[in-house]
Amino acid sequence: MNPPSAYTPPPHCGLDIIYSDKFLLAVSKPAGLLSVPGRGEDKVDSMATRVQSEYPDALVAHRLDRDTSGLLIFPRGAKMHRQISLMFEKREMQKSYVAVVLGKLDKEQGEIDLPLIVDWPNRPRQMVDTLTGKPSQTRYSVLGYDAATNSSRVALEPLTGRTHQLRVHMSAIGHPIAGDTLYGGAAGDSTERLMLHAHTLDFIHPVSGKRMQLVAPLPF
Repeated sequence: MNPPSAYTPPPHCGLDIIYSDKFLLAVSKPAGLLSVPGRGEDKVDSMATRVQSEYPDALVAHRLDRDTSGLLIFPRGAKMHRQISLMFEKREMQKSYVAVVLGKLDKEQGEIDLPLIVDWPNRPRQMVDTLTGKPSQTRYSVLGYDAATNSSRVALEPLTGRTHQLRVHMSAIGHPIAGDTLYGGAAGDSTERLMLHAHTLDFIHPVSGKRMQLVAPLPF
């Protein structure tokens, strides 16, 4: 198991706001920044604390891994928090990611259906467990292949929301996400960051009833 790295969040250069109204705020989180504060004074800096310093009514509805970049939505106020949280629970918030993975996939698209469970002796690692794991599904489609680096750019759609789901699923089929020190397992991978980005969020605005299609531009 890899030892945890020291937390060195990226400098705060202002919020990268994707969408804002009096009900919702959507921002693009940089890689390397916690979604919410961690344990200890050295882990106070997070996307949530940065957002709440400017929007005190913004509340946390979902999270991204520290090293994953991309879209986070913050409902404003308790009533909106309940509505958005319920939408996530009912899978009414359609999320898509873009990743760079190692190798060339055999199929242009497919669905990974592998149950996951926490690897308790090595947490926060997760692992595939066909006996006691929770059902977990991910759809993928190949966007392109780079022969020079032997890597593929893929679109990923999590149909369930397990911890580290995309990372474990891609590793389990032999194509770990580039830069993934937890599930990568490729000695030749020297990528500086985890190449995983929360790219789009598609949902119906709970107040206006309009369809929202939010996009966080790709950083890689």
